[in-house]
Amino acid sequence: MASLSSTAAETTTERRGIPGAQFVEDVERYLTQSGLDVNSSLSFLQERLQQYKLVEMKLLAQQRDLQAKIPDIEKCLDVVAILLAKKGTGESIHQPEELCGTSDPGLLMKFKPRPWKALGQEYSYFETAINSDAYPLIADFEVSEGIYSQARIEDAGSVCLWLGANVMLEYSCEEGTALLQKNLDNAKASLEVLVADLQFLRDQVTITQVTIARVYNWDVHQKRRMREAVTAEKDS
Repeated sequence: MASLSSTAAETTTERRGIPGAQFVEDVERYLTQSGLDVNSSLSFLQERLQQYKLVEMKLLAQQRDLQAKIPDIEKCLDVVAILLAKKGTGESIHQPEELCGTSDPGLLMKFKPRPWKALGQEYSYFETAINSDAYPLIADFEVSEGIYSQARIEDAGSVCLWLGANVMLEYSCEEGTALLQKNLDNAKASLEVLVADLQFLRDQVTITQVTIARVYNWDVHQKRRMREAVTAEKDS
């Protein structure tokens, strides 16, 4: 704790709009410099602590969203990678069982997507195709929540991605891969920033809680000294 006090007492830091908490080593000097009494100081610190808690809840929600979206982006990249591998070969799509539900290239593939959002954009991979007249791709796509329809897709040159606001764009497999990879990189970078923000925030919560305890204990100690002084005067 000594190293924490020596560092935090010198300056109040800030990270991405999150104000830093000042560790109070000398409570009496802190109250004098701030111009607050004990009750006002404790009220201010409790309010700041609640603000930190609210920000922490928001950051944790964002972290959970990104942790759920990153695997979805990676799955979409895997599907597009398979399309690219089969593009122009005239072969049917042969995916692992977990992707297409069959290891037999003669069976039709059904792929039921799950809509997801990443970095403010919505994507739902629902349409793929193969360059094969012998084995056209049958894909299930979501019409609305819980309602699916089938599409027979003859051309494997493109994928369709939702961009949000009821907007869908068709991309070549190469462009789709680039877009998904970009958003995957951005999502991972955002997650790293969020983790650092949460660590910084937890440090500020700890410092604030310690400061509240120090101010409260100092006040208790001062009141005890006053009572002892009054008792000593009465006895004398």
